[in-house]
Amino acid sequence: MAYVAITDTPIDVTELYHKLVDPKFGGIVTFVGIVREWTDAIQTKSITYTAYQEMAVKQMAQMAAKVEATGSRVVMVHRIGHLELTEAAVFIGVAAPHRKAAFQQCEALIDELKQTVPIWKEEFDADKTRWGGLEDAAN
Repeated sequence: MAYVAITDTPIDVTELYHKLVDPKFGGIVTFVGIVREWTDAIQTKSITYTAYQEMAVKQMAQMAAKVEATGSRVVMVHRIGHLELTEAAVFIGVAAPHRKAAFQQCEALIDELKQTVPIWKEEFDADKTRWGGLEDAAN
């Protein structure tokens, strides 16, 4: 069964990875998105994430259910609150019988999450504060 959450505490990547381990799965793919310092010429100092939590969890669960209907397992966690550089903002893991499906499903989940789930970021950059979220899905 999928594990999805929005959390205001640091993401424990090892703990979440272990939720994916099962003898029936031959491939586990994980994605961990961290707060990066540079986006082209923009220098980020920190980010605050906010979310419409009830809706975000509901949408994440629906996304995970579609993937799990194929026989895979999903773990998806997004952090909210103030994050410093290199802190994990999102963890997505997919365990599947074979690696190809695990890679494809993990990539599809992070892409869909960034495009549709109501999570926003306030970026504190070297020159000003910027808002992002659903509309900046390409980053």
